Amino acid sequence: MKTQAFNPYLPEGKYFPDGEPHVFGDRLYVYCSHDKPGSGRFCPGDYEVWSAPVCDLSDWSCKKTALPRKNALNRSGVKCMWAPDCTRGADGNYYLYFCFGFENRICVAKSTQPDGPFEPIGCVKHENGVPYGKARGDVMCFDPAVYTDESGITYLYSGFSPAGAVKLGLKLKGLKNVKSCGGQAMKLKSDMLTLDGAPVTSVPGISNSAGTGFEGHEFYEASSLRRINGKYYFVYSTINSHELAYATGDAPDGPFRFGGVIISNGDFGTGREPDKAKTYWGNNHGSLACVNGQWYIFYHRQTNKNEQTRQGCAERITVAPDGGIAQAEMTSCGLNGRPLEGSGTYPAYIACHLRSAEGACKCAYGPARRWEYHAHPCITEEDGRQFIQNLRRGGVAVFRYFDIKNLERVSATVRGGEGAIEMFADGADEPFAKLPIHAADGWTEFSVPCTLADGVHSLELTYNGEGACDVLNFTLNGRK
Repeated sequence: MKTQAFNPYLPEGKYFPDGEPHVFGDRLYVYCSHDKPGSGRFCPGDYEVWSAPVCDLSDWSCKKTALPRKNALNRSGVKCMWAPDCTRGADGNYYLYFCFGFENRICVAKSTQPDGPFEPIGCVKHENGVPYGKARGDVMCFDPAVYTDESGITYLYSGFSPAGAVKLGLKLKGLKNVKSCGGQAMKLKSDMLTLDGAPVTSVPGISNSAGTGFEGHEFYEASSLRRINGKYYFVYSTINSHELAYATGDAPDGPFRFGGVIISNGDFGTGREPDKAKTYWGNNHGSLACVNGQWYIFYHRQTNKNEQTRQGCAERITVAPDGGIAQAEMTSCGLNGRPLEGSGTYPAYIACHLRSAEGACKCAYGPARRWEYHAHPCITEEDGRQFIQNLRRGGVAVFRYFDIKNLERVSATVRGGEGAIEMFADGADEPFAKLPIHAADGWTEFSVPCTLADGVHSLELTYNGEGACDVLNFTLNGRK
């Protein structure tokens, strides 16, 4: 690789969540929605398709807008385009499927290239011409996913299965087909717009999961499908919102059997306290991709103390001989394929865990609730640079993993605060480095000598002092 790969995997300051990864030719393409810092809305940006050569997953680029938000299906440009997916049809063209928020229709756009530009061609409909989402029995259109099998048949997946206040709120808005019965799977005819037969349930929701094996991990949103070793893997966001789970079946439209959780963006289920969030969490969406024989799970994390400023991440996974997938932990190295080098300067925003002394919580939905998070740190940006903001006494940022060799000095670039930045390894009780810091004008680097045994380590950065400080980066200096 040209350089090391980090999480989030796209260049600094890019907010592209809901990633659906696909390998077409010699490149890995990720189809995402587009968040913007400071926005109180999900996905207000144009669609951009980011890609990297399969031989170098650090080299991401985007050559053009794939589909502008203002298009033939949204002439005013007011509606936001939510999580999309793309497939290469039997005719060799690429078809992009997406929804405008809660509009309850699935739109389709077409291109000759995997990264566009895409041209809208219409909306998905039943064989009798009724738009999908409007017929009796249809589940609310949401987060469409597409899969084209080896014979050229394309399958479409959709659905939103909330409960409680979310479900009630949508019904009060006039959406009549908001149900808690799971998602839907269906075949498409060769025009890529018309359903071929009636939809069937993909996986159940909370209203019909009793006795199915999905209890506690029912379908919520974010459908996706992949084929691994002859089995079909349905990936989805569960009713818990922060986790992506999988179910397996013998056909693209099921029936599916619950498999397990692949990733949680709160890292619930990992570490010494599996039921406790290790970092700030929120909704999740993503899927699987195999690159050069290695499988990865793509997902997103929250920043800026809200759910509308998300960034894409990825982790290596292993598919066991019996088809099972163990839950992946969140790391800072993601697509790197190995631990990060134990020497060099690293941006603080690649922290895979971030929390206050009181722990981590669900990110606020919109700006009105941000007052609740006064004591909490977050990853934010200023002048195009991302950093950790508002780290207070006992707050911690975790970076996993580094291959430490001959470490003799550590530095940190901070602003504000009066006290010390302390560095721990692998959850140790005592720091291996303690950097005295003091308030100064602007970003200031502080440095101390240190020692740490060679080997692969998780590093934790904490603040022990008065007030709050911001952290821009840290440097590991190893003896050559």
